[in-house]
Amino acid sequence: MKQWVVVVGGTNMDVVARTSSPLVPATSNPGHTRISPGGVGRNVAACLGLLGAPVRLVSAVGDDAFGDEALRVTAACGADVAAVRRAPGTTGTYTAVLDDRGELVAAVSDMAIVDELQLETVHLTDAALVVLDGNLAHAQAARVVAAAAEADVPVAFEPVSVAKAGRLADLVHDLFLVTPNTDEIAALTGRDHADWRAAVADLHERGVEHVWVRHGANGSWMCSRGEEPVHLPAVPATVVDVTGAGDAMLAAWVAAWLSGEDAVAAARLGHRAAAATVASPHTVRPDLADAIEQHPSEKGS
Repeated sequence: MKQWVVVVGGTNMDVVARTSSPLVPATSNPGHTRISPGGVGRNVAACLGLLGAPVRLVSAVGDDAFGDEALRVTAACGADVAAVRRAPGTTGTYTAVLDDRGELVAAVSDMAIVDELQLETVHLTDAALVVLDGNLAHAQAARVVAAAAEADVPVAFEPVSVAKAGRLADLVHDLFLVTPNTDEIAALTGRDHADWRAAVADLHERGVEHVWVRHGANGSWMCSRGEEPVHLPAVPATVVDVTGAGDAMLAAWVAAWLSGEDAVAAARLGHRAAAATVASPHTVRPDLADAIEQHPSEKGS
């Protein structure tokens, strides 16, 4: 029975600094810093493990202490990390600066180690879904998409950023799910970010089944091919740290879909996961499953 989620993407250590008062640019600001495992693919896999979904992570880390810690923590969340390659060199890093409200001001991603990922470890015979993040090089991502198509396994694609979405835009066709924000969908289609509805139509014409457009505090739109788009309001939350919210959102959607929920119901659970995550100082909230159950639903749900 096909039940595993195979997540192919980046693993790194997050270095997140948050100011303790309103940020003043171009100078030193008082605040505090935390270091913890991160990476979009790794975060999604860790969240899926915490939610009880069978998940296998395919990634690469360095042969350093950061790599040791990333694998230890991810495995403790319930994800299978046997297919993560230990490559010579240093584990990737994601360095972010947050303001005193927990909102992202700037970030630098150093993910060169992902180029060492070995796709021979991608086993799809028991896969129900492949989750692909935009950190992969074009040739690597193309191999994953082709392997999934050959094995008749649906693919969910998380663009990660505008630059990475643009780099992989030609691969975004005949996919099961794509999860961009309005800037990323513009990069995927060449349209203006304000014309996101037309961009969604473009992706549907390319054979994408579900386009889940993220609008931050304004919620999201689940756009399924052949159906009317559905708006989902954001779930209210007190923001502590926004890092990892989108990854938890995708993981919760996948977990719900695996359990038989439709795209909209899965997206509602995704919003609850995002709200629970931003209310926590952790990139991947250790009590995510319980926090989702306890978090109030959005109005009208």
